Amino acid sequence: MFSTLENTWDRSARRGWTTLASFGFQAMALSLLLLIPLLTIQGPPKLQWFETLPVPASAPAPAPPASVPRRPIQSTNLSGTHLMQPPAIPPTVAILNEQPIASAPEIDEGGVIGGTGVRGRGGVPNSIGNGVEVVSPPPPPSTHPIRVSHWAEGNLIYRVQPIYPALARQARIQGPVELRAIISKSGMIENLVVVRGHPMLVPAAIDAVRQWRYRPYLLNNEPIEVETEITVNFILSGS
Repeated sequence: MFSTLENTWDRSARRGWTTLASFGFQAMALSLLLLIPLLTIQGPPKLQWFETLPVPASAPAPAPPASVPRRPIQSTNLSGTHLMQPPAIPPTVAILNEQPIASAPEIDEGGVIGGTGVRGRGGVPNSIGNGVEVVSPPPPPSTHPIRVSHWAEGNLIYRVQPIYPALARQARIQGPVELRAIISKSGMIENLVVVRGHPMLVPAAIDAVRQWRYRPYLLNNEPIEVETEITVNFILSGS
């Protein structure tokens, strides 16, 4: 009797563990099935680009051509290259007296005061046209310097006395030295050249005259260049 109870208890216990293990296995399988979708990492959905081309608007329908009114065709007496006889001939034909047309009076082509155009000598004064004589402008003033002599002496505002050369003084050499120069618009000496003079006296005369200053020469209130001649006299004392 006791052995039968023990066998029954053992069988019941084994069935309970088997059932519990089966439930646990099923629960684990169900959990895995639920977790698998969650563990899978899905990226963002891919974007698909659809390029659309603009459809040009349909061009407006052309306007219907304007209807050209037809002119009625007038019947003529010509049929191809043949002449057709008129339906009736008038009893009389009017004769036209053609008289010569009187020629129009000649019109003087003289110019009008304040008018413009091409006119001859018959034009009126103050008219504008090719008939008016063109007065040529005066020639420009000559650019060649004016030659003066006495004026230059009176307009000398700064003068440097030449230094008598020692060798010329010892050799008792004296005499004039003639120079030619151009007085510029500002009154300075330019283009100084020697006309004649003793070679021992010329350098001293040139050095002194180059420092001279003149009052500018005015022509029509405008300063101009003037060509002048200058004479420097070297005289020994006691001569």
